[in-house]
Amino acid sequence: MFTKILIANRGEIACRVIATAKKMGIATVAVYSDADKEARHVKLADEAVHIGAAPSRESYLQADKIIAAAKQTGAQAVHPGYGFLSENEDFARRVEEEGIVFIGPKHYSIAAMGDKIASKKLAGEAKVSTIPGHNEPIGSPEEAVQIAQKIGYPVMIKASAGGGGKGLRVAFNDKECFEGFTSCRNEARNSFGDDRVFMEKFVQEPRHIEIQVLGDAHGNVVYLNERECSIQRRHQKVIEEAPSPFISEATRKAMGEQAVALAKAVRYQSAGTVEFVVGKDQDFYFLEMNTRLQVEHPVTECITGLDLVELMIRVAAGEKLPIAQADVKRDGWAIECRINAEDPFRNFLPSTGRLVRFTPPQETMFQADTGRKYGVRVDTGVYEGGEIPMYYDSMIAKLIVHGTDRDDAIAKMRAALNGFAIRGINSNIPFQAALLAHPKFVAGQFNTGFIAEHYTHGFVAEDVQHEDPDFLVALAAYMYRRSRARASGISGQLAGHEVQVGEEFVVVVLGQEGRNQYHDVSVTDFENDSGSSVVHIHDKDYRISSTAHLGSIRIQGACNGQGFTAQIERNRPKNPLGLRIVHNGAQIDAIVLTPRRAELLKLMPYKAPPDLSRFLLSPMPGLLVDVAVQPGQKVQAGEKLAVIEAMKMENILFAAQDGVVNKIVAGKGESLAVDQVILEFA
Repeated sequence: MFTKILIANRGEIACRVIATAKKMGIATVAVYSDADKEARHVKLADEAVHIGAAPSRESYLQADKIIAAAKQTGAQAVHPGYGFLSENEDFARRVEEEGIVFIGPKHYSIAAMGDKIASKKLAGEAKVSTIPGHNEPIGSPEEAVQIAQKIGYPVMIKASAGGGGKGLRVAFNDKECFEGFTSCRNEARNSFGDDRVFMEKFVQEPRHIEIQVLGDAHGNVVYLNERECSIQRRHQKVIEEAPSPFISEATRKAMGEQAVALAKAVRYQSAGTVEFVVGKDQDFYFLEMNTRLQVEHPVTECITGLDLVELMIRVAAGEKLPIAQADVKRDGWAIECRINAEDPFRNFLPSTGRLVRFTPPQETMFQADTGRKYGVRVDTGVYEGGEIPMYYDSMIAKLIVHGTDRDDAIAKMRAALNGFAIRGINSNIPFQAALLAHPKFVAGQFNTGFIAEHYTHGFVAEDVQHEDPDFLVALAAYMYRRSRARASGISGQLAGHEVQVGEEFVVVVLGQEGRNQYHDVSVTDFENDSGSSVVHIHDKDYRISSTAHLGSIRIQGACNGQGFTAQIERNRPKNPLGLRIVHNGAQIDAIVLTPRRAELLKLMPYKAPPDLSRFLLSPMPGLLVDVAVQPGQKVQAGEKLAVIEAMKMENILFAAQDGVVNKIVAGKGESLAVDQVILEFA
């Protein structure tokens, strides 16, 4: 067994590998860029080596520097994680040539299966059912349009070296194909250094189901059940679960056996994933093989009780697999939510900056410890006070739950999301909460088009419908009453001017453009020691008890005998008097007032915000890579104005209306803050 390994990655996957290495008594070496000097994986590793500047092409994609770091520190093996160089056959071969073990498949397996064009050909030769398409690299957008017309729309344009949703577009007509090919090729060149692009028929209403395989150097290969990954947004997985609520035992067995046959055909050693698209009649087609550990591997670990990272390390060290196919378990149900640094209410634009508050829900399961079941696990590479840089992907953490069945897992995940407090940047937690509450998701009736179908207009606050909106109002009144009672107990108050607690209040829920809602409430039977009281609103009583106070952010308690977890805090700086209450993804901003103050508030005129329509504002922090217009130029609605890059994704800004460009305020290559002015219209 190795005594020291280097992890050629960053973020949560680097931390994940370190956890298993520590369990096995193996020393670890981290590598880091300028942006990651204070990163969590650097702090957790036994040693750390600086490998370059912040952009990944100058650091985490520098094979020479990573190999040099391994030799310099005496690391006997390299674990590539996922992304970056994990599926780069040249890197795997060079590592082996330097006498270092690559903790992953052999370079010839990566060459055969990691390249999507080569893997399609190999699968075809092996008589594996594949989707119709064009498996040769396409040279130009004009050629792409001709090929798409032959295949028949819709088509999927994919970068050969792509992954993680990068370098992938779906086109429904010639215009989308032409533009999608160009964007796809540029994205692939920037992210992977390989601009080869191919095309295939886009199967409508498909399920994305993948089989986890595991092989060793002795010819043994097993499959570890499947993962359901159909809940995707822009081809990026959002929620993953194991097993799938859709496929039958017969389909599971057939897919698993086909995946094993494919892995054996390329002498596969290590953990890998064979991805299938599954039709509504459970007919399935091979898509691709990911020759690495997947982001969503924890759900498989939950239901099988296996540490996949440990098995990868043991196989790389030459050991035989400790299990046969008959030994593979399927215990309970696991769900994973990817918690991303993005603003779901602003079209999921990246959100970078400092994590002012990062308080995950309480963990009862842990990385590298597969003995614990039926709980909550958080895999992350960040910490409170740390920075989310713009140079890498947007994932902050992975939230994993294990339940006895699917309903139990969904309930656990909803409670865990309620308790996940992130401040300083925006996250997609409200969106995750809405998905988990959607009746179609709960029923298991979905496919890869689920999000596009049900959120055609994007994601807006109205999409988050709380099952009992009055509970949020009652919680605001309850917490305000608790804070007043606490303040009334402060000693040294001026006689005759002490804080009065009161029982009658008006909760004002703040609406758009001054359209506020006024709710009369009473809070009675307040017991200061026990923290319980009855909130009466709209002829309903909410008996709430909790030991939390307004500084807690996360509140756990009981309401009418049922446990709950919510978040509540003073809504500074926008509204110092207000409270923000968040529960099950729903959010309200409220002010709790005495009846007289509420009457006076109604008399206050609404102050409209300034008109900013003549400015093009940056919708997110990022790098301004292109300004497509000049001062004095006439533009039409829908015309391209600028391109911003953040978290490895290009975002094109278009004109909302016709106009004339007056002046360009921000220059190409400039780092922009959110809402910074890029240009001004006349």
